[in-house]
Amino acid sequence: MDEQRQNWLNFLALTTVLLAVGATVSTLNVGKFSNRSILKQTQASNQWAYYQAKSIKGYLYELQKEKLETDLKMIENTASKEVLEDYEKRLASYTAKIKRYESEKAEIMKEAKSLEHERDKVALHSQSFGMAVILLQLAILLSSMATLMKKKALWMTGLVLGVVGVVYFANGVWLFM
Repeated sequence: MDEQRQNWLNFLALTTVLLAVGATVSTLNVGKFSNRSILKQTQASNQWAYYQAKSIKGYLYELQKEKLETDLKMIENTASKEVLEDYEKRLASYTAKIKRYESEKAEIMKEAKSLEHERDKVALHSQSFGMAVILLQLAILLSSMATLMKKKALWMTGLVLGVVGVVYFANGVWLFM
């Protein structure tokens, strides 16, 4: 009888160590993916700031173009041909710059949204590993209590929580692939 009791306690100790290793690896992954999520958010924010800068510059060119168009209407009957051609060149230049800024903004927006998508994907990993840490730590706690109280039911409950924690861990790894 004493040998059987000792036998399950050995398994309890072994599973507690395995749960602790799983919790440690999960904790490392939570940190890694949390940092990646923060990095992707920062990169996305930088892209959106760049987008705003391009928007402001484009808007300034639009304002300048509107002013030139208004001025041109006011002087088109009285100005020399050279002055009118100069206005037309400037208008064409502003139109090209406005078009260029719109094109650049579209590319910047695409990049910012891509970074936000990556941030969201990385955050899912962090959440899965975070749940794994919680469940594995609860399993370790129950295993420790089972050791102190010599209650096999506590150990079994801890093992169930540990298995669910391992499923969350596997999900975090699977999402990564």
